[in-house]
Amino acid sequence: MLPAPRYAAPLGAALLALAQPGTGPAHAELARADPARAETVRAEPLRAVVELFTSQGCAACRGADPVFRDLTGRPGILALTLPVTYWDYLGWKDTLAQKPFTERQHAYAGVRGIRQVFTPQAIVNGAASVVASDRAEMEHALAREAAQPGGLPVPVRGEERGDRIVIDVGPGAQRGEVWLLSVLRRRPVAIERGENRGRTATYLNVVRGMQRVGPWSGQPAHYEVPLPAGRGDADAWVVVLQGTGNGKPGRIWGAAKGPGL
Repeated sequence: MLPAPRYAAPLGAALLALAQPGTGPAHAELARADPARAETVRAEPLRAVVELFTSQGCAACRGADPVFRDLTGRPGILALTLPVTYWDYLGWKDTLAQKPFTERQHAYAGVRGIRQVFTPQAIVNGAASVVASDRAEMEHALAREAAQPGGLPVPVRGEERGDRIVIDVGPGAQRGEVWLLSVLRRRPVAIERGENRGRTATYLNVVRGMQRVGPWSGQPAHYEVPLPAGRGDADAWVVVLQGTGNGKPGRIWGAAKGPGL
């Protein structure tokens, strides 16, 4: 579990420049160190967050792996793996699954008035549900959900400064919550039993923890979170700004990748 965050009140108009994609001191430093990458960051704001709900014990999930792998390499897409627990009874306990991910998937289903969940499922921008192994359906959802050329509607920035993660969120017409997710970029798993027995699967961008940083009122806001001294098996992080209603996850309004993603 990550340490509790420190939440600072909105900083006003001066923060807006920091929150815009491709601006502020973090981008200036990147521009000096790697001009080509800086231009890519400027030109490719995040347009979609894709959450893959999958399981090592689910044979049907194999078909989602190549689709998801392609997404992780596409500019403007933040693709995350959230392994669930409910197929563990099939003979193999998923080594990366966590109960909160199962609960998150059920919460998404509840928003849509659906009781059952399935794998492999992808949720795009907290809104569209997709059979994750169906490439055509995935592309259709991305085209619909990520059609805005400017990216997700609320600018979000995150960077490491010393022993802290500093997060700046721009203005918007909505309300929501800011989340910090610890991420494991790559993990091969040899599956010894169950429907995928004998297969070695490589999981990418696996979420290892979710920490609520603080509320967002629609005004520019600044947050600082202690950088964990030991991150467990996570080696990266992302920030997600997500709407909420009745305690359930809503549409994702903004997101930012940490170093290495």
